[in-house]
Amino acid sequence: MERSEMEKMLAGELYDATCPDIQAELAACAAWLARYNAALGAASSVWAALLRERLGGVGEGALLRPPFYCDYGSNIHVGKGVFINYNCVILDVVRVTIGDDTRIGPAVQIYTADHPRDPALRRSGLESGIPVTIGNNVWIGGGAIILPGVTIGDDAIVGAGSVVTRDVPAGATVAGNPARVVGPKTDG
Repeated sequence: MERSEMEKMLAGELYDATCPDIQAELAACAAWLARYNAALGAASSVWAALLRERLGGVGEGALLRPPFYCDYGSNIHVGKGVFINYNCVILDVVRVTIGDDTRIGPAVQIYTADHPRDPALRRSGLESGIPVTIGNNVWIGGGAIILPGVTIGDDAIVGAGSVVTRDVPAGATVAGNPARVVGPKTDG
């Protein structure tokens, strides 16, 4: 039996994003985002309830400040005590995992969406996704971009404005474009 385009997407295989099931999920998420982002002045308990409606997993005390943007929401799993500041974008074609007590600055972008490198295949409109995993107690500075397939280890720091193209070791500090290890984690 042939797998649906949604099943292909979630498996990280090439899929057609224009299929009706995927378009329906995108529309449902867009409607949820409109409600979530309209709650900008609401109490954090209102945000928490709304997050639990759509995200794949939300740990105790997690806080995502609106406005927030994502493709599906259901592929995002945030641990306890996670803080994500204003204007975060998460393209969650496949799973995005954010560990406990991680802090993410404003305007951070996390991408799982990917496209074929072969131009003919890319013109066909097919897409794929590669999961992103962010460990516990990570600090990601404002404006950073995390590319598909990246894993960031526990206790790492990503400098503001960095473009993370490769895995970040636990406890490392990375900065730049592309992000490079600039030192170990320090307490000040």
